[in-house]
Amino acid sequence: MIGIDGPDDPIDWESLTRYATQVMERAYAPYSGYAVGVAGLVDDGRVVLGCNVENAAYGVALCAECGMVSALHATGGGRLLAVACVDSRGRALMPCGRCRQLLWENGGPTMQLQTPSGIKTMAEVLPDAFDDTDLKTLQKDQ
Repeated sequence: MIGIDGPDDPIDWESLTRYATQVMERAYAPYSGYAVGVAGLVDDGRVVLGCNVENAAYGVALCAECGMVSALHATGGGRLLAVACVDSRGRALMPCGRCRQLLWENGGPTMQLQTPSGIKTMAEVLPDAFDDTDLKTLQKDQ
């Protein structure tokens, strides 16, 4: 069983990667052939999944991370603690810029991400990220 009991418990990266690989096999990628799967561990122990869904109008394709974040909110919300994103061979994949912003918004600076170069926090992946503190600063200045 994947999950956590407290903030100091280790992340089961092997299970997260397995879940991401399994959901990757459900991706709809008829145009690029580039299937992606993602699994995220939520702060309440749930695992949420997503896979990419392409469209003939290329610009409206959905990244796997978008589907996972939608599943996060559709199943009760919470904060992402750890995310594994894989390609069609089950190898760690770095999310695109838009998805990094989604992960920051839903996991914050301490969320851990499995990357091709190892486990990193979102603060390492997206330094100086834009978030709600920037919006609050702008509102104070007006």
